[in-house]
Amino acid sequence: MNRHVRQAILTVLIIACLVSMYPYLALARESWLVRQGPAPTPSARMTKSDSLTAPHKSRAPEGESKSVDKLKPSGNGSGAHHPAPFPHEIVGKDGAPMVLVPAGEFTMGSDKGDEDEFPVHHVVLNAFYIDKFEVTNGRFAKFVEAIQSEPPWGFADKDTPVVHADRPVRWVSWMDAMGYCLWAGKRLPTEAEWEKAARGTDGRVYPWGNDLPTPVHAVYGLKEGGEETIAIIGDRDKGQSPYGAYDLAGNLYEWVMDWYGEDYYLNFAGSPAMNPRGPVEGTAKVQRGGSYINSPYRLRSSFRTKGDPNEQDPNVGFRCAQDVPKQP
Repeated sequence: MNRHVRQAILTVLIIACLVSMYPYLALARESWLVRQGPAPTPSARMTKSDSLTAPHKSRAPEGESKSVDKLKPSGNGSGAHHPAPFPHEIVGKDGAPMVLVPAGEFTMGSDKGDEDEFPVHHVVLNAFYIDKFEVTNGRFAKFVEAIQSEPPWGFADKDTPVVHADRPVRWVSWMDAMGYCLWAGKRLPTEAEWEKAARGTDGRVYPWGNDLPTPVHAVYGLKEGGEETIAIIGDRDKGQSPYGAYDLAGNLYEWVMDWYGEDYYLNFAGSPAMNPRGPVEGTAKVQRGGSYINSPYRLRSSFRTKGDPNEQDPNVGFRCAQDVPKQP
């Protein structure tokens, strides 16, 4: 199957997903419009550096030291109906384990990072599930076979999806990632969902806390290499997020749903964001989490970068998410 036919198939899958999500997106947008006041005037922005060290900051850091509200219990009294809790872990249609991220508020962004991480703001999300691990070569190979798609460049070596079946797939575009998630009955996580899954509700810097990473937490600071450079999934227990997800720092950058907007956070400077889904249009998609070639600075849970949705890179992979089932 040639590249053009492959892209057409993935485009149809993505359009079908967006059509099915339209009522939810409209509701989220209406909620956002109600909450936001007059649009703030964008401040001057620095260009994000591609260096592995932190750029010089002229702004005094203050946001990440502030206390963060915990999730607030629902219900209006002891007599209120409380629906049965969702299981902490489920198995997706593709056989991949997924962990629950409960509904509620968390703090997103950082005053100690790049300009596009500012301002720190409150976000309220519905509950969702996210893959416990990054999508592997083995699982992605089943997708390629099922839709008779052109395999990613990394599969040029036919042994890769077999010998390295438990290592995260890489060399996948945003289109590839979205296509897989839809095939598996899931979707890509939004940028806000990804960050909450990584840092929880206490404003921590990394998934495991505020301590700088070490090799037992994450795969980082390495040179480009073969498949052995990427860690097997579940290989870094001490790097788990508060909800039990692995490798949300290091190993591979991860595609998320949203278009990238450098000033997007300014929309929520004065009031909480309700299930934000990013700008309505753009030219690049957000990538999160840092990779095996990056420094600790880029492994921070609030760090943002971007990529062309059609590009395929050796240090970019993905994981999927899905909504919790609706209760009667």
